[in-house]
Amino acid sequence: MASQGTGYDLSASTYSPDGRIFQIEYAAKAAENAGTAIAIKTKTGVVVAVEKLVQSKLLVPGSNRRIFNVAPHIGIVSAGLIADGKHLATRARSEAVSFLDNYRFPAPVKTLADRVAYYVQAYTLYSSVRPFGVSAIIAGLDDTKGPQIYMVEPSGVFWGYNGCAVGKGRQLAKTEIEKLDLDNLTQQQAVEAAAKIIYKVHDEAKDKEFELELSWVGPESNGVHSRVPDDLRDEAIQKAKDALDDEMED
Repeated sequence: MASQGTGYDLSASTYSPDGRIFQIEYAAKAAENAGTAIAIKTKTGVVVAVEKLVQSKLLVPGSNRRIFNVAPHIGIVSAGLIADGKHLATRARSEAVSFLDNYRFPAPVKTLADRVAYYVQAYTLYSSVRPFGVSAIIAGLDDTKGPQIYMVEPSGVFWGYNGCAVGKGRQLAKTEIEKLDLDNLTQQQAVEAAAKIIYKVHDEAKDKEFELELSWVGPESNGVHSRVPDDLRDEAIQKAKDALDDEMED
């Protein structure tokens, strides 16, 4: 029996005869068509990079950032609908504060990812709401398990990764991340690798200009999730451009 076009995609609380919830699949498509975001885990920390597409030359540089601080040691980045991503970041902050108030120590990265995933999954249960149109990467550093990366899908499922990518360039980005020697990568090398990957997956023929957002958490940032310093970011961008020029010449 054909499921599509028979009304089963009108509500997030309705299954199709073959067991699919089309609203979740549509939400996943919204995330897949967004600018690419990646996270790379090293031995000591995590680096996050985002291809933030610039929709207008009149926009103020640095506005509408896609990487957010959730707790001092945790950051979140999303690919998909920007407003949904901001809402999810706000919810993640609330969960981090709630955990700290209740247990008197900072929330572990996995615990926070678990709580955010529960919240996302709740929006797939009722006909009065719609699923979040974002895939989110939660990256952080805690005392027990060290650097960690978790990716939350629009369905509410979350997975732990050593390196992951979301957005339109995710397939090529994943391939490039798999080539890296993550166990021996330094934070600075990870920043340079992340910048190169974002520039490599950007399609200049189809996409408009973009801004590269970079953040990290590790010893270099004193265990705090923060933006990569501008001088290091600019150096990584220049090396990424030079590497791409060399590849084109070859």
